[in-house]
Amino acid sequence: MRKIPYLIMVVLSVGGLLAGCNLPFFVENQPSVQTAAALTVAAQLTAVAPATATYTPAPFPTLPPAATNTTAPPANTLPPASTATSTCDVAQFVTDVTIPDGTVIGADDTFTKTWRLKNAGTCSWTPSYAVVFVSGTAMSGPSVQALSGNTNPGQTLDVSVNLTAPSADGTYTGYYGLRNAAGSVFTKFYVQIQVNSAGGGFAVTHVTYTVSTFDEGGNHGCPLVTAHITTNGTGDVDYHWTRSDGATVSPDTLHFTAAGTKDLQYKWTLGSAATGTNWVGMYIDDPNHQDFGHTNVTPCTSP
Repeated sequence: MRKIPYLIMVVLSVGGLLAGCNLPFFVENQPSVQTAAALTVAAQLTAVAPATATYTPAPFPTLPPAATNTTAPPANTLPPASTATSTCDVAQFVTDVTIPDGTVIGADDTFTKTWRLKNAGTCSWTPSYAVVFVSGTAMSGPSVQALSGNTNPGQTLDVSVNLTAPSADGTYTGYYGLRNAAGSVFTKFYVQIQVNSAGGGFAVTHVTYTVSTFDEGGNHGCPLVTAHITTNGTGDVDYHWTRSDGATVSPDTLHFTAAGTKDLQYKWTLGSAATGTNWVGMYIDDPNHQDFGHTNVTPCTSP
């Protein structure tokens, strides 16, 4: 009989436990754990949101307006323009008419050096201009030698100086120039020789010219050119005349029995209607193989 009360007590305890599992908490409508967790996160976000600033790009700084320069730049902002070179006195070297550079000449021998220059400027060269010694070895040449006539722009001029080779063997160079009426030297050229005391061998040392006139038949006042040919010894000189019109003149030979000068004449029946610059010159074919320049001539007076 005692087992029945004990059994009843067990049944009542189990029932109480089962009933307790379904009893509500003291707070009505308490949310579930998941709902509570969700609400907690939302509450946290709501609490943080007001503290988080919305990103707004900062505006670019406003630069002050560029200053307006109302003052003109100083006059020396740019370098001054270069001064144009004068074109009045300009000479152009054309050729060595006589005594090319390195010509062998005997000690103390005399010779004539001739340069051909072109007036490449805008001013005429007049007798107030001169050829002057500048530097180097003077070779007994002139310190100043006035030009003999006018050389207009575009024309050529043969400049000649008489020189004497030094006594000692060696190479010698003399520098000359043209000087204008104001005393300024505006171009330079030179003569260079080799002195050999044993002698430079037979050669024509210089040729000069004079011009006169002749009458022949119906031609009057026509140019007559005389070439004065000088050698340093005995030998034969082969030569031919040259003319501005390019005419071919047959070569010929002149014999020298000793050092000295011989004259040759050339007649040119140059019609009075001829225009431009006309000239006659001489080329030594042997022994020099050199052009010895020319001299200008005027046409016949008639016909």
